Amino acid sequence: MQVRKNNYTVNMTPTMQVLTENQIEAIYYAALAVLSETGVRVYDKEGWDLAHQGGAVVEDVQADSALVKMPSWMVDKARATLPQRIRVIGTPDGDGKRKYNMDLYKNTMYFGTGSDTPFTIDPYTQVRRRATYKDVRNLAKLAEALPNVDFFMSLGITQDTAVGTYDRWQYLAMLEATNKPINITAVDIEGLKDQLEMAYIRLGGKEEWKKAPCFSLYNEPVSPLSHSEEVIQKLLFCADNDIPIVYTPCPLAGATAPATLAGLMVQALTESLFGIVLSQLRKPGCQVIIGGLMSAMDMQTAVYPYGSPEMALLSAGYTEITKWMRVPEYETAGCSDAKCFDEQACMEAAINISTAAMIGGNMIHDIGYIEQGLCSSPHMLVASDEIISRTKRILRGIPVNADTQALDVLDQVGPGGHFLGHDHTYNRFKTENWRSALTDRQVYADWETSGCKDYQQRVQERMVEILEADAAPLLEPKMYQELRRICELADARHKDEELDVQMFV
Repeated sequence: MQVRKNNYTVNMTPTMQVLTENQIEAIYYAALAVLSETGVRVYDKEGWDLAHQGGAVVEDVQADSALVKMPSWMVDKARATLPQRIRVIGTPDGDGKRKYNMDLYKNTMYFGTGSDTPFTIDPYTQVRRRATYKDVRNLAKLAEALPNVDFFMSLGITQDTAVGTYDRWQYLAMLEATNKPINITAVDIEGLKDQLEMAYIRLGGKEEWKKAPCFSLYNEPVSPLSHSEEVIQKLLFCADNDIPIVYTPCPLAGATAPATLAGLMVQALTESLFGIVLSQLRKPGCQVIIGGLMSAMDMQTAVYPYGSPEMALLSAGYTEITKWMRVPEYETAGCSDAKCFDEQACMEAAINISTAAMIGGNMIHDIGYIEQGLCSSPHMLVASDEIISRTKRILRGIPVNADTQALDVLDQVGPGGHFLGHDHTYNRFKTENWRSALTDRQVYADWETSGCKDYQQRVQERMVEILEADAAPLLEPKMYQELRRICELADARHKDEELDVQMFV
């Protein structure tokens, strides 16, 4: 019963499309026009001098800044040396193997958390409170155990440490609990240097870093069209030290960007292109990931919405632009404007995760965010892991071939039969059908017998199970002390900024 057909087109996975190639080109060339005609404001002399030496026009030089205009040929030249593929590999496990590999290029997909929320939801009391070192470590432990979370950002600010050194303590907390790739933040160049030294220690030396870095740096220009001194200095340091840099503007339509979504994307791309050019002027081959968190201001509340349809649409459209450019991309999903883990949180996370996955995003961040990115939720993190798993099943699509069409099976079973006892069912049902321990499919009587647990209760139990599970330490005591010593030395340099730890207990 096999039918043979030539030139048969196969759709391997479901996809979506927001922009046509002509629309992508229009946005790209509009960004080139803004970069060369309007220009960007640069607040670092080393940055605007480097741009000028590379061919840019520098105007309106002031004490602290200058207007930089880059002709289109500078972008073309920079793109010629910009890596189309970036690898970030996690830290070694007990056997010395770096098993968590994040390989970023067109249509590869990795999900991870967001960083630096001032608040978190307590995993046991479910009360919103300030985040601490222990919270960051616990959230990292969750991420390590969740199979669909591929990289980690802190999901909290360690506010029980000195103000000027919290970034080192956050990195230490993350290293304590996960071996997955990390996307760090740094308060300044000093903090970035300390964290790089910590990474060298964790990997076993600079040569291991050269094989593949274990973290990337989040770096954010200031919309509209401005690049601060700290942002430029971090970019140049990353170029000099082979650190993958996420250069990601966060414009808000109607506030820090035009109200139209297309206008916002033109501005965001202009800001990203400046970072690309400057990085390649500093060091050809510098690893840059562009993207960003883009949304439209809610004119009723004046907030930066993280769960809006505009955010999902902007993320999808910008992803298509970066794929067209062949540059790794940083996209947003798994987040919500809800104030707690509720139906709104799940609904918004499910929509933006599905959109990000079907459009083909690379480094998809902010899993676990609620409250416009001001608060992290361990419950949201656990639930999003299942949403990602469900979405991945959809992305597998429906293969159509001789085996899956099952003509022989239909012939063998025939009219009126059943397929439960057939080998084809036995060999296929575990791989064909998606299942999860959190989703309930029991009949009502069995659901009653098992305690009438709703989804929030099941997520809570899974979260507690992970947090309370015994786990071997990821850091040997000697290494932990070395890493902690870097944090303590930084504390000593910032002793006047120490906080009262008791205020967070």
